[in-house]
Amino acid sequence: MKRCLSFAVLSGATAAMISCSGSPEGVSLPRAETPASVQEAVDSIIAADERMDAVRFESIMVLKHGKVIFEQWYNGASADKPHVMHSVSKTFTSTAIGMAIDEGLLSLDDRVGDFFPDKLPQDVSDNLNAMTVRDLLTMNCGHESSAGQKGDWVENFLAVPVVHQPGTWYYYNSMGTYMLSAILQKLTGEKLVDYLDSRLFRPLGIEKPKWEESPQGINAGGWGLHIKTEDMAKFGQLLLQRGEWNGRQLVSASWVDEASAYQVPSVPAGTRPDEVQQKGLTPENCSFLLGYGYQMWRCPMNAYRADGARGQYIMVLPDADAVIAVTADTEWLQGEQDLIYRFLFPALIALP
Repeated sequence: MKRCLSFAVLSGATAAMISCSGSPEGVSLPRAETPASVQEAVDSIIAADERMDAVRFESIMVLKHGKVIFEQWYNGASADKPHVMHSVSKTFTSTAIGMAIDEGLLSLDDRVGDFFPDKLPQDVSDNLNAMTVRDLLTMNCGHESSAGQKGDWVENFLAVPVVHQPGTWYYYNSMGTYMLSAILQKLTGEKLVDYLDSRLFRPLGIEKPKWEESPQGINAGGWGLHIKTEDMAKFGQLLLQRGEWNGRQLVSASWVDEASAYQVPSVPAGTRPDEVQQKGLTPENCSFLLGYGYQMWRCPMNAYRADGARGQYIMVLPDADAVIAVTADTEWLQGEQDLIYRFLFPALIALP
């Protein structure tokens, strides 16, 4: 695989003096020297990938004890270019919901239909009537299919048959996350990106990002956020610190604990729960079976992650006090994760 390195690894005092993310001066994460074991782990990841020619890595950033200890960009990517997050966007949406719950604007048990009485179908099923904010967060809406993206997206979602009792059936559904964005906008009068600007982006030193939206002017929620690799790392560090940043509690520690914990059994996107055995999937060969929180996936070694299509990841390792942010362009999602779990996780856990 041909690779073009566009950014050299920085370490020591030189790295500490340079803002590598294009962030305003003074808000870049602190840097520290790259440990040999971490360099070796990343080198092993890249070498293994080059042999298989499967993952087109675009960036890797590693934090330990709140400091960047490794950063590198590949294949024409660079530190100052925002990258589409795909479903990593979902974890930002979940965090916004946590903030709104902290503010008393809604609760996990609020029923989805109650927010949009004028958009409900003529006949409201018992299952649709029972669907809650919690069900949206855990991908347990009860659907077996997704709503289309024509016309009014909220009406489309509410019109999809709710085949299963909400809370009992995992179906990966990005339109459910769109509904969280729509609920937030209905409650606050602000788009999701605007709501998060003062509460999350500005405190973290993240320039207000682009976030795609529906024809109704509602941010997609489940996809479409564009941020830089260091922005991803900052958000991961915020989660690692249980919602605290520079002495401010941006979102409650209890929310981060709950959102990142195992809430429901999970399966890969595009797989039904009753297909797992047929496909030969086990927790040992498929990390998508390790459980789901509130728009976050569980990982091996007590870690968790925000997860996006084409290989975008924010991985948080509480037991190692570490964060990994990765951007890529691949269809080999499990393989990319496995390389990180095999080489980088143990190196970070072994570091003091």
